[in-house]
Amino acid sequence: MTTVAILPISDASGEKSYRAIAGDKYSVGKTAGQALDALTIQLGETEFSALLVIQSFRPDSFFSAEQQERLSDLMNLWRLARDQEQELPPEQQAELDRLVEAELRAATARTTALMQ
Repeated sequence: MTTVAILPISDASGEKSYRAIAGDKYSVGKTAGQALDALTIQLGETEFSALLVIQSFRPDSFFSAEQQERLSDLMNLWRLARDQEQELPPEQQAELDRLVEAELRAATARTTALMQ
């Protein structure tokens, strides 16, 4: 099963959209559904089945406000570097990877809590 993350993003004018990410592929849409649909096409999935858990993106006991803020900051730096065809410095990339993994673990914990 392919893991897909869908994140809310804002452009310089503050307009909100969504980025769907799976591995090295990503798409952007005005809604989370549009971003997911566009990514699904890129993945070449002929049959796509999924369990969707939609989070309010508020801090909780699984992923704190500080973690969310740092993840957002690092994602903005990552996008800037990508747009300039560069990479993040290794220590920032490692921190970003750790936070993405922590958010994935938090999402799993939230799902487990919801199922109980």
